[in-house]
Amino acid sequence: MTEAEEEKARAPFKMHVELGKIREFARATKSKNPEYLEDESPTAPTTFLCTAGFWMPEVVTPAGEDGSGYERILHGGTEYTFYGPPPKAGAVLYVSSKPGPAWEKTGRRGGAMKFRDSIMEYHDEAGTLVAETRNTVIETEQAPTTGAGA
Repeated sequence: MTEAEEEKARAPFKMHVELGKIREFARATKSKNPEYLEDESPTAPTTFLCTAGFWMPEVVTPAGEDGSGYERILHGGTEYTFYGPPPKAGAVLYVSSKPGPAWEKTGRRGGAMKFRDSIMEYHDEAGTLVAETRNTVIETEQAPTTGAGA
């Protein structure tokens, strides 16, 4: 990805915390919490922020434009930090993304593993930092092979 493409992909965007989307998310995650399913102004589930990808103007993928490279990409984890309660239905968040640390390790199967963090910050309409997510993507040197031990 070129520097200009990376800058465009990291442009801030607006995310609406919608009641219907909170309910869809709760059902998709098999939540039984009546607040998510019945209240008219529920607090969003803490992991709801992962839906920010649907609000991004352009999706950033770790693989090539043609989808190649996905066989070497792993999800390394997501951490959520809240600086108060999670947002409620009706909130509007302004989201920005920035690169985090990157590092490399040798994998158990002898190949290099490249780790990259991406940090997303969620601000409310007053500009107050509400939450932050840190996503880790792992790129392996080689794709796994089929058969035993793969």
